[in-house]
Amino acid sequence: MKETISQLTYGSCCRIAKEAALELEKLNISIEIIDIQSLIPFDLEKDIVKSLKKTNRVIFFDEDVSGGASAYMMQKVLEEQNGYVYLDSTPKTVTSKDHRPAYGDDGDYFSKSNKDDLVEKCYEIMNDYNPNKFPNIYENN
Repeated sequence: MKETISQLTYGSCCRIAKEAALELEKLNISIEIIDIQSLIPFDLEKDIVKSLKKTNRVIFFDEDVSGGASAYMMQKVLEEQNGYVYLDSTPKTVTSKDHRPAYGDDGDYFSKSNKDDLVEKCYEIMNDYNPNKFPNIYENN
C-alpha cells in the first residue's frame, strides 16, 4: 500500500510537483497535488482539509522565499480551517532558499524550490512516520 501526502502548490510548481510524483512513485510514496489556484477564493469548500483527512500529512510547496505564500497557505489551512487536527506528522514547507535573485538559469536550480527538494522533503515525512518502511537514505555515513 502506498503512503500519500497532501501537497499544496500553485503556478509553475504544479509542473515540478508532477515530476516529483514520478520519482516518489519509485519510493512507494504518492502525493495528492492540490493546485490552490483552483480553489480561489481560498478553499471555501475545505477541499484541502478533506485531503488531510485522507493522508494525515501535508507539504506546502512554493517558489516564494520562506514566510511568503507558503505561510499564507499554512495559516489558512492549519489555523483557520483547523487542518492540524488531522495530521500525524509535522507539516512541512518546500520554498526557495532565502537568497539574492539568480541571474541565470543555472542559479535557478540552487535558489528556487525544485523537484529534488520536494522528493527529499516527502521522503523525510515518511521516514519520520515509519522509519522501518522508509529508512533514512539521506543520512551521511
